[in-house]
Amino acid sequence: MNRPLISRRALLLSSAAVAACTRPKAQRFLGYCFVANRDSRSIGVVDLTRFRTRLQIPLDAAPSQVLACPKTTRAYVLAAANGTVYEIEAGLLKITRRVRAGNAAVAMRLSRDGKALWVLYRDPAGLVEIPFDTMRPGRHIRLAAPPVDFDLSRETDDACVVASGARTIAVVSLAQASLSRTIHADAEPCIARFRGDGSQIITGSQTDRSLTIYDVPTGKTVVRLPLSIAPREFCFTADGGHLYVTGDGMDAVVSVFPYRTEVWETLLAGHAPGVMAIAESERPPAYLLVANPDADRVTVLDVETGNLVALVQVGSGPRQIVITPDNEYALVLNEKSGDMAVIRIFSLSGNQAGGNRVRRYKSAPLFTMIAVGEGPVSAAVVALI
Repeated sequence: MNRPLISRRALLLSSAAVAACTRPKAQRFLGYCFVANRDSRSIGVVDLTRFRTRLQIPLDAAPSQVLACPKTTRAYVLAAANGTVYEIEAGLLKITRRVRAGNAAVAMRLSRDGKALWVLYRDPAGLVEIPFDTMRPGRHIRLAAPPVDFDLSRETDDACVVASGARTIAVVSLAQASLSRTIHADAEPCIARFRGDGSQIITGSQTDRSLTIYDVPTGKTVVRLPLSIAPREFCFTADGGHLYVTGDGMDAVVSVFPYRTEVWETLLAGHAPGVMAIAESERPPAYLLVANPDADRVTVLDVETGNLVALVQVGSGPRQIVITPDNEYALVLNEKSGDMAVIRIFSLSGNQAGGNRVRRYKSAPLFTMIAVGEGPVSAAVVALI
């Protein structure tokens, strides 16, 4: 029996169809993810080219926060309980320098020019500069009340510091190392962030279930926005034009337009939504990833439409979500189970082979799971440049 010959055109078409359904090979990221393991007092080093933990760097105190210094191979770790900042060189995978400028810290942020850290101390109450060139305390700005949160402007040399007990937001000039003004809030503030252009401060109050926006130059109230939740977490898009808020009260994310000073909509986002992260690439769609700690899950929404894209089961108690600089992966720290769930951003679209389950059942797969240590609470990615 003679079988019909397959034409060249049919062969090319069939090859194209197979290629279209083939899942593109996952790209590895040349760098490390440094994970602060609070309970084991260590920094877990995850090799992102192989997606496995390479080693643990022991510390003499429990780490609470990790920051990467852009355009370098260094990461900085804060141990809030004793106020110490550690420098880790990714090329050496060891602690190279350390500094302590107070007894107890709250948090740290990278300066606008990328040349220093600003560390907020609770004991004694103050804002301290740690220049990278010396790794010694620099400018020190005293505060009148114990702080709970702070932010640095991306456009001006200003900081804002929240003191919940005193119901104040202090506006600080970093250039002059002095207090510019103190804003007395009607409702107890718990969190504050600068608007993208630095001209306004957005604060959240859990007791009042509201957002209040203040004018930086005058300290006057611009608007108070009632919310359906008690705000706890803020997440901005890269351009600062869209703010998402989560907190107690509803299984939802509140969408806010800072430049219009208005609440836009409330989006269902799984049970008890917590921390968030946004994955934005050069091409749409952009995704809002929302952790659901009580459900051991991440809920993914489309930033443009607000629609549910996917649900991803991760480890126990997701605490932080970090997007790799290439926007290829979301790294989810699971505080209770001591591991990191890796989500491939491409898999959320449902366009890969076998993606019907994502499109139909809104269930996206994990790329891998990595054991990182006991009680992971913060992470940062450092590229090997």
